[in-house]
Formats: sequence, structure tokens, C-alpha cells
Amino acid sequence: MSTRSRGLLTLAVDVGLTVALYYALRAAGVEAHTAFVISSFVPGVSVVSDLVRRRRPDRLGLYMTVMMLASAAVSVLVHDPRLLLAKDGWFTAAGGLWFLLSARGERPLAFVFTRFVLEGRIGPNRESWDVLWERLPAFRRIWRVASVMWGIGLLLDAVVRVVIAYALPVDAVPGVNTAQYIAFLLLMQVAMNVYLVPTGVYNRWSPLYAELRST
Repeated sequence: MSTRSRGLLTLAVDVGLTVALYYALRAAGVEAHTAFVISSFVPGVSVVSDLVRRRRPDRLGLYMTVMMLASAAVSVLVHDPRLLLAKDGWFTAAGGLWFLLSARGERPLAFVFTRFVLEGRIGPNRESWDVLWERLPAFRRIWRVASVMWGIGLLLDAVVRVVIAYALPVDAVPGVNTAQYIAFLLLMQVAMNVYLVPTGVYNRWSPLYAELRST
């Protein structure tokens, strides 16, 4: 199974189990706050498992770990169901800001996270992404723009999550949020391909890689 497929499967399991456990607990008569707290620990299982397997956590693993621990801490400390529902929006906003700030950094997050999926699969000779980054200014610009796109997308998604958390009945929100995860990922996948395909990043013969082919 490819890295991308494993990542999507893990996300699907985490999100699916979280919402399924919440509704199972509610059906069993568990109070909403308690159900939120218990189900919020589900994503931590895959995060901890991945960290143990890798031994040396990457930036994505560290990010997921920090978000999971922060989410669990908020779930335990906060007793307002609406605020608990809205916390996903606030954490999503934090991720969006991180993407935007990284666009001006040494390695933007879109570059770091996508590298695990595409490195060795693109470029004239499937070069290391360190080589592509150092030698191709246009390649660097592509991932800076992509990071801005993800940052804006996550901020918009966060706003919708917070609005939903306060506008809908409490027990409806987890299900709607799950649907929103799916819709958001699909929309971002379309948006990224609409941007990336014309840049030539997937085409080894595109002008993007002309300098590498000439040498």
C-alpha cells in the first residue's frame, strides 16, 4: 500500500471510529460531554502507533501528536459541549496559520507533507526533492503557493466548523463535521490539482525541469 493510501486509510479510520464511538456512547445513555472526551482519544491510537513504528517522528507526526494531545487536554478540561464541538475549528485554524507562516520559511509545509508521497516519482530523473528545491526557483515557488492555498482553505474550513458547532443541535455536529472532512479533502484535492497540473510538476518534460535536463 502506498504512503498516500495508508495516510488516507488512517484518516478515514480515525474520523470514522471517532464519530461512531460518540454516537454509540450516546445511544448507550452516556452524557454528551463524557462521550466527547472518550471519543476524542481515538485519533491518538494511530498517532502513537506511528510514532512507535517510526521511532524518529517527522514533522507531520509531531504536528499530529501535538494536536492530538492538545485536543485531548481541552476535552478533559472544558465542560461546555459547544466549546468542545468548536475546538476542532480552532485547531484547524491553528493549522491554517501554520501553513501560511511556513510559506515564508525554509521549507513550506506543503513541500514537507507532499514530499512523502511524491519524492522519487517526479522530475526528469526522479531526483531528490532537496536537489529540486535547491536548483529550481520555480519549484520552490510552487510549494510556497500551495502552502498559502492550504492555509486559506484550512482557515475557511475552521470558520465553517465553528459556525456549525454553535448553530446545529449538539448531537448533529459530529456527523456533519465528518461529512465536512470528506468534502474539504475532496475540494482541496481538486484545487491543488487545478493549480499543480499546469505548473508541470508532474510532467518530467515540462519547462519546469528544463535546467535539470540540460545538465
